Amino acid sequence: MKLSEIKSALLEVNEVVFMLPNGEQVPSHFHVTEVGSIKKHFIDCGGTLRKESVINFQLFTATDYDHRLSAQKLRSIIELSEEKLGLENLEIEVEYQGETIGKYGLEFENGKFILTSTQTDCLAKDKCGIPEQKPRIRLNGLQSQANSCAPGSDCC
Repeated sequence: MKLSEIKSALLEVNEVVFMLPNGEQVPSHFHVTEVGSIKKHFIDCGGTLRKESVINFQLFTATDYDHRLSAQKLRSIIELSEEKLGLENLEIEVEYQGETIGKYGLEFENGKFILTSTQTDCLAKDKCGIPEQKPRIRLNGLQSQANSCAPGSDCC
């Protein structure tokens, strides 16, 4: 989800609800403690120089159980951040404290903001010898039916 998309979604709701990938709701007394711009300049394992930029939201829950963040308040925080930080319309990354700080993607469904799981990846698979897709394996020297891994096709 991009910054412009969250601003539009916030016009559709009064209450801001974030859901974790496991279906649990982030406690309703959460705070958005940071909105920022994160720029990452790095080299991948294949030697390619790369740059990535995201907008970062940090969600935090404390013992302030009476705190509730309205959609309009979050929108005003975003607009102030755009003005002061010169934010571009980039993808949003959300940080939330679980057992450790987790980084999530963000989607909007049925009036709720859904934190989506993210994963690490090798960005230079071709240079590292990692195939894009796992090769199909033949069992007993038999070729799988239509090169598929359907039940009964002798493919793992």
